[in-house]
Amino acid sequence: MSTPFPFTAVVGQDDLRLALLLNAVSPAVGGVLVRGEKGTAKSTAVRALSALLPTVDVVAGCRFSCDPAAPDPACPDGPHEPGAYESRPARMVELPVGASEDRLVGALDIERALAEGVKAFEPGLLADAHRGILYVDEVNLLHDHLVDLLLDAAAMGASYVEREGVSVRHAARFLLVGTMNPEEGELRPQLLDRFGLTVEVAASREPDQRVEVVRRRLAYDDDPAGFATRWAGEEAAVRQRIMAARELLPSVRLGDGALRQIAATCAAFEVDGMRADIVMARTATALAAWAGRTEVLAEDVRQAALLALPHRRRRNPFDAPGLDEDKLDQTLEEFSGESGESGDDDPEPDGPGGGGGQPKPDEGPQGDGDADGSARPEAGESDGVPRQAGAGEQAPAQAAEPFRTKVLSVPGIGEGAAGRRSRARTEHGRTTGARRPRGALTKLHLAATVQAAAPHQRARGRSGPGLVLRRDDLRQATREGREGNLVLFVVDASGSMAARQRMSAVKGAVLSLLLDAYQRRDKVGLVTFRGAAADVALPPTSSVEAAASRLESLPTGGRTPLAAGLLKAHGVLRVERLRDPARRALVVVVTDGRATGGPEPVALAGRAARLFAADGVASVVVDCESGPVRLGLAGQLAGELGGTAVTLDELRADSIAGLVKDVQGRSRRAA
Repeated sequence: MSTPFPFTAVVGQDDLRLALLLNAVSPAVGGVLVRGEKGTAKSTAVRALSALLPTVDVVAGCRFSCDPAAPDPACPDGPHEPGAYESRPARMVELPVGASEDRLVGALDIERALAEGVKAFEPGLLADAHRGILYVDEVNLLHDHLVDLLLDAAAMGASYVEREGVSVRHAARFLLVGTMNPEEGELRPQLLDRFGLTVEVAASREPDQRVEVVRRRLAYDDDPAGFATRWAGEEAAVRQRIMAARELLPSVRLGDGALRQIAATCAAFEVDGMRADIVMARTATALAAWAGRTEVLAEDVRQAALLALPHRRRRNPFDAPGLDEDKLDQTLEEFSGESGESGDDDPEPDGPGGGGGQPKPDEGPQGDGDADGSARPEAGESDGVPRQAGAGEQAPAQAAEPFRTKVLSVPGIGEGAAGRRSRARTEHGRTTGARRPRGALTKLHLAATVQAAAPHQRARGRSGPGLVLRRDDLRQATREGREGNLVLFVVDASGSMAARQRMSAVKGAVLSLLLDAYQRRDKVGLVTFRGAAADVALPPTSSVEAAASRLESLPTGGRTPLAAGLLKAHGVLRVERLRDPARRALVVVVTDGRATGGPEPVALAGRAARLFAADGVASVVVDCESGPVRLGLAGQLAGELGGTAVTLDELRADSIAGLVKDVQGRSRRAA
């Protein structure tokens, strides 16, 4: 077994270490979501935490980690006799983003269940994580069906496995810890709210601290066991402090004044529901216990708000999480007179923690092997240099207010990753038929299985009530659901689109489509064209927020190299098909259809468009032409692409023009 990097050897990352330690003190806080760029010790710190957790007592031989003081009466391994128990370290179970449903919740032996009527159940990761930590690296990339199972288990504290009338239930209460890189996409709001605390991490820009990170990481890589031994004293001290804080926790008093500050803060930041108030109260109590106090102070409430509210405040999906600290201080000060509490008598805690329980800045772990200290350019920058409007182009226009769009989908049935846009054969959805299983059986089609086995019962010598089954009889259910697609935006940013009001409407439409892609779990990409060439503003990614940022900083002006834009998009799709051949693409061309610049620009654009039609790529042209006289060039382009054209007005889900168009289309088909 490999030696983990010591928790106390991590450099910096004060908020991350504090949030993890608070959950170690009080698991009721509800877990941690760690957001940040790669190479910032997210995974290292989480994996190191398990070594600091106190041991747990479990019923001897129980696969579901039942507490001997209060065993689960419905435990599949029960009923348990009192007395026999064993102590073991708290587990940290990792859930891979590509795990199957059966690996997460467990699996039943279908053959034994049908033939013998026996509930032969193999526990999954939820059972392993009971009374421990469930860690999901890159949690934002977790498939929706696994997210649904996690939400159910987190809400009910139990996992249910249902297979064709055979059901198993077991307790599943765990500390949920997730790490993610926001550039790869955001979390579903329901799962986001299940994390008690959230922290943002970034690599230090201080040379001395970065030197110390490298020094410690190299020392650990050279001799992991020896490095861990050198930090054993610090690890033991933090472990003892966690145990002391746990013992002190029931004695901590959360006064009415602190409760009013918590309620006022949650109301001021317009967070949804009451979970934020409860998490803040538990976090403030844990902060006081960690600092060795039995009274919650205003500074505990403030620190609790900074950890519990940023991901819960009401916001647009494209807004970065955060908290206005000036507004927070103003709210706390406004209600401080009623609490009668002050931080003047706060004792100076020892160990990794300062005022309000916050760790000292020179302590803690760091050191993922992929650490990358390079600074990332902000949105609208390239290589760290802000983009500026050059000759012949205009400064970026502000996007108009987004709106709910019509559903654009890819025709036919695909087999891509689960999502919410186009029809697909998936592991989850309505049953449409049956087939022989390819590999392990995951979704039994009971009727088809019985039908396949029934004609052979006499030949197999059946004499009792059980059905004599063989492997060849089993049938896998085929199901139809929805998949996520690659939505590739090809946006005209030329001079013909540069009128300020017009470009604002265009950006509003694209932003609306990006919101739709966010909700439908698509990947997105952005190609723009203007002047003399086209540019891949954003390669295909799950981060819809990154696409919105690139769109916001998009300048306009110059000629209209439509062919260059289409050829660039075709190249992007060709590369993406090699990376993810199962994911189907939907190309959304946002233009007025004009093509200028170079010899025969219109003919060249037509030839480029026909490449998409030849490949069978689904496409939609959003016609941005305005004014009383319209040339209809966007409609012609849609014909060359083999797709459809919609105007900006028809793109709206509540558009009267779109409704009339749909009704007319149905009438013509009926005639």
